[in-house]
Amino acid sequence: MAEKQSILGRIAQLTKANINALIDRAEDPQKMLDQLVRDYTSSIAEAEDAVAVTIGNLRLAEQDHAADVAEARDWGQKALAAAQKAEDVRATGNESEAARFDNLAKVAIGKQISAENEARAAEPMISSQNEVVDKLKEGLQQMRVKLDELKSRRDQLVARSKTAQAQKTVQGAIASINILDPTSEISRFEEQVRREEAYVAGQAELQGSSIEDQFAELEDYGRNAEVEARLAALKGGSPVPQQIGATAAGAAATGTDEGSADVTADEDKTAY
Repeated sequence: MAEKQSILGRIAQLTKANINALIDRAEDPQKMLDQLVRDYTSSIAEAEDAVAVTIGNLRLAEQDHAADVAEARDWGQKALAAAQKAEDVRATGNESEAARFDNLAKVAIGKQISAENEARAAEPMISSQNEVVDKLKEGLQQMRVKLDELKSRRDQLVARSKTAQAQKTVQGAIASINILDPTSEISRFEEQVRREEAYVAGQAELQGSSIEDQFAELEDYGRNAEVEARLAALKGGSPVPQQIGATAAGAAATGTDEGSADVTADEDKTAY
């Protein structure tokens, strides 16, 4: 009986176990849940074996009780037959033979009473064992339901854990590619392109300045040449030559040509 009570207590303890509390205490939920499933499955198997033994003992007790009941009924029938035979023999006047059958009837009645007592004594124990077996069966059913619940929770939590790990990996990858980060590769490449563009712009500006300086040198050279020409004319006693633009403008204004200019010059020489 003590063994049966310990089995019943163990099953009751397992069925009352709080799965959520066990999960919360786990460092690695997936490993903990797998271990819980294995332990729970093993406990159910042990409980099933114990319950099977208990049920087997109950069935043996029920068979013994049925045998005692049948034996009591059989001895009762034998006692009745012996008593009837004694009355029949006594009717014929054979008292000694009738007494013998009466004694047989008494023996049968004694055995009937003994069998009835054994059957009656076994009934409370059988009733108690039936209650225990019913509770054990109910506990096993609850354990199987909890095992299914545990497996379902494990699958859900494992799937959620894998999803969370995948999201964490994606978020980490996104965070590592931040275009606003000046230390990122994209920012360094952008800075390099800006420097190259600035260099090209500087080259273009430098080239434009060089061309303007060259034209300025040409203007200075033309101005110096004119100064030297006028100085040479002054030293040689010749009139200062007019600018090409002014001569051309004067000629156009008077309407004279090169031939008329020569005639005028000859006339001036003749007069002199």
